[in-house]
Amino acid sequence: MVFNRRRTLPRYLLLSAMLALLFFLSSFWLPQGGVGDCGGVWQPCLSFYRQQPEAQPAPEGWAEPDGAPPLLQECPGQSFQARRLLQYLKSSLSDADDVLLEPYLQSWDQLLNFMESLGTMVSFFSQKVREKVVLIRELSLKHSAEAHGKRGPRDHSGLQTPESFGLKTGAYRSVRSMVEAELKAGAVDFSRRTDSGCRTLLRLHRSLLWLKLMLEGLAEGPDADGRYKTPGELSRDAYRVALAPHHPWLLRQAAEFVFHALPDRRFFLQLVCVQSQREAAPVLRVIIHALTLVHAQTQRILAEHDMLELP
Repeated sequence: MVFNRRRTLPRYLLLSAMLALLFFLSSFWLPQGGVGDCGGVWQPCLSFYRQQPEAQPAPEGWAEPDGAPPLLQECPGQSFQARRLLQYLKSSLSDADDVLLEPYLQSWDQLLNFMESLGTMVSFFSQKVREKVVLIRELSLKHSAEAHGKRGPRDHSGLQTPESFGLKTGAYRSVRSMVEAELKAGAVDFSRRTDSGCRTLLRLHRSLLWLKLMLEGLAEGPDADGRYKTPGELSRDAYRVALAPHHPWLLRQAAEFVFHALPDRRFFLQLVCVQSQREAAPVLRVIIHALTLVHAQTQRILAEHDMLELP
């Protein structure tokens, strides 16, 4: 018994230290605003939600085959907008058999707004995702500048403007063009970690699957006992499928704590501007459909070049 206690004590101490570090890191990403804007310290901000938002149908061709397009309500004052996300996802598939990177990354801007609306604890993961979105844009900017022998235009703040990302033309225009360009330049290493666009995209690709699986759970009805799974349970289940196999033990344990801190289902419904599970289901399904198409297209391109397991 004493021996077992000696073995478990270091593990508990490690978990405690990990939690303290997680809280410390998360404090750097606290939402800006006064106390009146949010709930508790670790709770998501709810004040942005307003009644009677403007409703518009989903993008043409992305509705469910057996019904009219669901109404997507624009939520004034809210950073995440479902309709905007759908527009970017649809635009990313404008080229046959490819994924355009500019609208793909704009889709991630919206998904990051979604994640960061869930509270400070989720920032532990959203910050890592944001770094990957920024990295691909920086790689595109660098490649565009080198190709033209000059630096991109700057705005008044001194930061590179979105127009200089080089995503509309050139090597980073699409997933396929980026893969081909980086393979040709020898930027992709299949045996060790590199900061290539392909490797970075693969990490975003896995995170997209996690969000898709979580939303699929939110769109489902109750179980045989009439109980809905909590968002924390759905996020944990999706994480174990999409991301946990690629994460070290320490990060997997941290993720379990994050999922316990997620808000309730009512908050997720408010993010898509609906009041009930019945109203949410068709909206969530059209978002899931869009995410599925983009994920499947990206999966095919990466698989063609054996990039699904880049270190």
